[in-house]
Amino acid sequence: MQIDLRQALQQHILVGDGAMGTYLYNMGFPIGISYEELNLLHPDVIEDVHRQYVQAGAQLIETNTFSANADKLSKYGLEGKVEEINRAGVRIARQAAGDSAYVVGAVGPIRAGRRKNISVTFLQDCFEEQFKALLAEGVDGILLETFYEVEETQIALAKLRELSDVPVICQFAVEGGGRTMDGYSLQDAFKVIEAAGADVIGFNCHTGPKGIMHSVESIQGHHNLPLSVFPNAGIPDYVDGKYMYMTSPEYFGACAVEFANLGVRLIGGCCGTTPEHIHAMATALNGYVPNVNGGVSRDTTSVRVTEPSLLDNHVSAAFTRRDTQPSIVELAKQRHTVIVELDPPRDLDITKFMKGAAALKEAKVDALTLADNSLAVTRMSNMALGYKVKVETGLRPLTHIACRDRNLIGTQSHLMGFDALGMDHILAVTGDPARFGDLPGSSSVYDLTSFEIIRMIKQLNEGIAFSGKPLKQKANFIIGAAFNPNVKYLDKAVQRLEKKIEAGADYIMTQPVYDPLLIERIYESTKHLNIPIFIGIMPLASGRNAEYLHNEVPGIQLSDEVRKRMAGLEGEAGRIIGTEIARELLDAAMPRFNGIYFMTPFMFYEMSVNLAQYVWEKAAVSHSHL
Repeated sequence: MQIDLRQALQQHILVGDGAMGTYLYNMGFPIGISYEELNLLHPDVIEDVHRQYVQAGAQLIETNTFSANADKLSKYGLEGKVEEINRAGVRIARQAAGDSAYVVGAVGPIRAGRRKNISVTFLQDCFEEQFKALLAEGVDGILLETFYEVEETQIALAKLRELSDVPVICQFAVEGGGRTMDGYSLQDAFKVIEAAGADVIGFNCHTGPKGIMHSVESIQGHHNLPLSVFPNAGIPDYVDGKYMYMTSPEYFGACAVEFANLGVRLIGGCCGTTPEHIHAMATALNGYVPNVNGGVSRDTTSVRVTEPSLLDNHVSAAFTRRDTQPSIVELAKQRHTVIVELDPPRDLDITKFMKGAAALKEAKVDALTLADNSLAVTRMSNMALGYKVKVETGLRPLTHIACRDRNLIGTQSHLMGFDALGMDHILAVTGDPARFGDLPGSSSVYDLTSFEIIRMIKQLNEGIAFSGKPLKQKANFIIGAAFNPNVKYLDKAVQRLEKKIEAGADYIMTQPVYDPLLIERIYESTKHLNIPIFIGIMPLASGRNAEYLHNEVPGIQLSDEVRKRMAGLEGEAGRIIGTEIARELLDAAMPRFNGIYFMTPFMFYEMSVNLAQYVWEKAAVSHSHL
């Protein structure tokens, strides 16, 4: 490359490369090894990946050195090879890049999630050792990527500035709350890092294009430096024991233009992206003229709510006893039955959640379902919140339980707690991988598959512990299983569903469906099954919401017609059309299925109340015609 990286980013939009780690994983290199050691063991493989990205159109590539520091390498006994691995990483990337692309040294965080266990001095020493090795091989810049804390970014940046004036790109990994892990607002975080000497600032990892786009919009007008973004290829799905990303290259190409319109100057990809994604972005941006004033405004108005009331001890004691009302399985065999999902909050304020639960109880829904840290994002315990809903509103809680977070001991303990509280409706799910949530340093357990956890819960119903020892009484769990009909081969998905029923599932809850024809296909493919199926319907809140769900969330697909109807809609206009589409889906579902499962978007519980009322009105009309 002929000009300095700083100057290039002031004058042009550059296309970055895509993922290295997940690409190697898809090639067959397992999780649990040091991918950075491959710089020494298989340099030809690493060079080939780099070369594929350059040929796809990448004008900047990262060295395979993200975790090549003494702390991370010590897990593999490689702490003595920091210099060797980093220098090899630069040489390999340079060989692949030639004169076609800039080479930046990739440096990842060390302390994220372990603030009390890692000293500042240790961080400084680790960063210094890695920086010196990368600089010695003549990188065009340093990329501090996937940093969660402003403080650790400052430490790394200060140490680098002691050593060199090389161009530095600083990228934060943030989640929907709009703050860094150590509590800085994005605006304040960018100001601090800009003052500390960064040349480029931005975001990578942790979320797909729409999530990062929201973050970019939130800092418009609060920085003076070029922006960079390297989003993930959506949210990974865990299919047959393997992580898979579903977001298409075409979607990445369209998003690249949106990023460019927001003034972003360096656009690449993180986890799950491939040379195909980079080629799509490079093609979309070919000939693009930067619009430095581009931007989109967003309504960020929030509503404050008051403190919830305290539990009444007498009411609490009464509701601890087991329910005597019919289960949702029994209800669905008799009439239309509605369950509604509300996401537990990610903070300590439950007022709006409880207000929504009360409104849904008033709307006569049959159960409130609460996910178990869905998408691996930390939320309030669904056990505690579900019990509070039961006590304060009288609405039946239906709680999810994920295989991800608890080992066999914790899972049985958790279930025993549900039994003690009289919370007997459960949905057993695999759970999204922890490494892609808001605490990426946490572990995914997966002692059990979704099939195994169903069998083990059934075992508790027989009065037998997971260990095989007898319990003093039997549990009484009503167990649900998840079903994703948004697949290419529906017959294979139904075969998998049949195995869950064989394992003991009492009812089925589907992923959201947005096509009336698919509802008909589901009915024809499952009418031989003898347990209730609750068809999932998630009303769309906006055009952006529709595109995000279609392109970035595994297990959800929207029809072209639905996407066209939602395109460009925001606010109340979007919710009106979203509700209208949901009613049309109900028109297709209700003649075929008694079970209806609403997923409430963004805590707009009014939409679910509206749709529940529509179900009861439609059911009443249908009954009067009998």
